Amino acid sequence: MPASGAGPDANALFLGSEGALGVIVEAWLRVQRKPAARAKATIAFPGYPQGLAATRELVQSGLRPTNCRLLDPMEAMLNAGATDGRARLMLGFEGPDAVHLPAALEIVRAHGGVEIPRPPGSFREDFFRLPYTRDALVRLGLVVETVETACRWSRFEALHAAVLAAAQSAAPAGVAVVTCRFTHVYPDGPAPYFTIVTPGRRGAEVPMWDGIKAAVSDAIAANGGTITHHHAVGRDHRPWYDEEHSPLLRATLRAAKRTLDPGGILNPGVLV
Repeated sequence: MPASGAGPDANALFLGSEGALGVIVEAWLRVQRKPAARAKATIAFPGYPQGLAATRELVQSGLRPTNCRLLDPMEAMLNAGATDGRARLMLGFEGPDAVHLPAALEIVRAHGGVEIPRPPGSFREDFFRLPYTRDALVRLGLVVETVETACRWSRFEALHAAVLAAAQSAAPAGVAVVTCRFTHVYPDGPAPYFTIVTPGRRGAEVPMWDGIKAAVSDAIAANGGTITHHHAVGRDHRPWYDEEHSPLLRATLRAAKRTLDPGGILNPGVLV
């Protein structure tokens, strides 16, 4: 169905249940034609606030970029090789033509952004290399954690500051590298993705990870962020999920669980 107003969406209920309500055995896929045109640009900003303002204006302009990833200066340095201390915006458009990119560039230039050269496909290569970089850092004795959330634009600056402070306070001796990038952006707000790297103590890595995870998650919950934008709740995020949703909603899900899974065998401990 292209759309339906016939009551609550059962598909959304099952897709969001993380396996707690049933097993999905069949799915339909939407197939679309390959875009006739692609256009992309890498933008550098003199500071993070300028990049933030440009990104917000861009996604609220109606231009609908297919790629719009803002990297703070530390993220740009560690994962995109930028050493000039400037924030980066990875911008891309797909469609029947590339007419939207010039309009987007006008917006970012108004906020001090300048287009810089970057080899084709380099950001994608950097992105897919990240998990391997993380594993190498862990083998060197570092504790690495990533958290993601979403919030309204009006709450982001406070949330960003709170996450940075929480990560530093929870890290040993208050020493941590914290980076932020936007994985998704919407007219209503961004989906920031934070990476925390701190020196670990052999044999104590898991308790250290738990402490950082809890401190940062508390900061997210206290500043208007969801506990997860796209990684799901699972078991790690369960305490903050329970805070985020009302007792009435949780009771409703428990009733659905009793009806659909009376034996409690489907992914026990997740969501309900």
